[in-house]
Amino acid sequence: MKKMESIPFVTEEGETIDFYILEQTTVNGVTYLLVEEGGQDSEEAEVYLMKILPGDDGDDMETCVFVEDETELTSVSAIFEQLLEDTDIVLS
Repeated sequence: MKKMESIPFVTEEGETIDFYILEQTTVNGVTYLLVEEGGQDSEEAEVYLMKILPGDDGDDMETCVFVEDETELTSVSAIFEQLLEDTDIVLS
């Protein structure tokens, strides 16, 4: 079994949740991540789309945020479906 890279995500309440990167792609210079909470490897896993934003004011620290725009979510989901040939992504 392939070990997945994880990224910590800190919620507004200060709780840290580990998300595991399933796939990564870059579109128009923006890096998108398809992630899964907890690294559960199941057929009907709940996955999330995140994007990496550069740091503010020359800060080298990048930030990962959830993709919330419906148009962006739909188009990037389609790309991930092509990358993961046997996977259907259902938006909810």
